[in-house]
Amino acid sequence: MLDEPLGLTVHSLPVPQEAVRRDSRRTRTGRLKMLLVLAVCAAPVVASYVTYYLIRPEGRRSHGDLVEPQRPLPALEGAALDGKTVPLRSLRDQWLLVSVAGGACDAACERHLYLQRQLRESLGKEKDRLDWVWLVADDAPVRPALLPALSQATVLRVDSQQLGQWLAPAPGKALSEHLYLVDPLGNWMMRFPAATPGEAEATQAKNIKRDLDRLLRASAGWDQPGRPQK
Repeated sequence: MLDEPLGLTVHSLPVPQEAVRRDSRRTRTGRLKMLLVLAVCAAPVVASYVTYYLIRPEGRRSHGDLVEPQRPLPALEGAALDGKTVPLRSLRDQWLLVSVAGGACDAACERHLYLQRQLRESLGKEKDRLDWVWLVADDAPVRPALLPALSQATVLRVDSQQLGQWLAPAPGKALSEHLYLVDPLGNWMMRFPAATPGEAEATQAKNIKRDLDRLLRASAGWDQPGRPQK
């Protein structure tokens, strides 16, 4: 048997520059995929705000005044009527319809509390996406006669000076004259104007409800009823 020479195949060695280019392409591709995933996740939130702020469904101006820039819930603690300490930021993950008044709660305060409750009930199956909140801005005791009507409300006593660094009334108005809307991300984003002299309460309620309906509809893709379990 004749001896035959061994066949050798020579492979070229990798070029360092080419390897670097391949790694760079893989890195860019990975980053693009990650950004695409983030964009898909954020799309419902972005779309809801674009729909409300820019497109303005139904072609109407909002009744409430938009707050720009929005103001996030502060690191402020309130006290519930039973004395329990409650961080304001724990109220996030729900739409909040907020009123501010002293514990004595005069006639205007009572009207606001009644309006808040009625607006929430008027939302029907969507009402579990909205909490109504009364922030008591002084040390006056809440009248016992009011307590039964507040069973569905969140009532917190807060420091008025600290509260004034977050919420603000319209020029020439008092903090207690408005209702304030906070989104589920914890941002104060709308202030409903004080009732004008002679304005029917039914008209004011109708205007506020229209804004609430539009906001809840615009955020339906990302805002869920109730707060997630911690």
